[in-house]
Amino acid sequence: MRYNQDVNQRRSIRLKGYDYSQEGLYFITICTQNKLCLFGEIESDGRGTMHRALNKYGIIAKEEWIKTSKIRTNIYLHQFVMMPNHIHGIIEIINDNKSVPVGAGPCACPNIDGQQKTGQPHGVAPTMSLSDIVHRFKTMTTNEYIQGVKNNNWPGFNKKFWQRNYYEHIIRNEKSYLEISEYIINNPLNWQGDKYYV
Repeated sequence: MRYNQDVNQRRSIRLKGYDYSQEGLYFITICTQNKLCLFGEIESDGRGTMHRALNKYGIIAKEEWIKTSKIRTNIYLHQFVMMPNHIHGIIEIINDNKSVPVGAGPCACPNIDGQQKTGQPHGVAPTMSLSDIVHRFKTMTTNEYIQGVKNNNWPGFNKKFWQRNYYEHIIRNEKSYLEISEYIINNPLNWQGDKYYV
């Protein structure tokens, strides 16, 4: 499928002026620095089942990814896959009154004495942009891995764990969504032909 090749080879550039905290579906790819395979291996049973091949850190990284939607009620995770040296996923940002309030100003929460407080209201998380989501995931997983290196003799890495940037694509219609979902699902089966394969 031609679209799958385009998705995998596309080096995304952020759209100038685009608000990446606005409601929408985003396909992202996050890669380890130097394509180090630190999450596990693809099984050779012909099915390419990555879940059974995740190592301890791969499981931690997967759990951290899932946690993204648990701590942010306006983020919904669609298809994703942990590969040996990268993660593909579809993130949906939802801005509605059932989720985290969006655009709450710094004086949105009055004090007991009627005075306005500054800062974010207690218990309400600020709206996260796509880059905020990726940054948090990278930070938390890097910290976990460093602890594993120190305490469990996991393989080390040189200076950076993740590549500095990430790839993203704004999903604009159902056709694109279905094609990208299929690409993610089939990624383990196509591992040896993947551009990230080492």
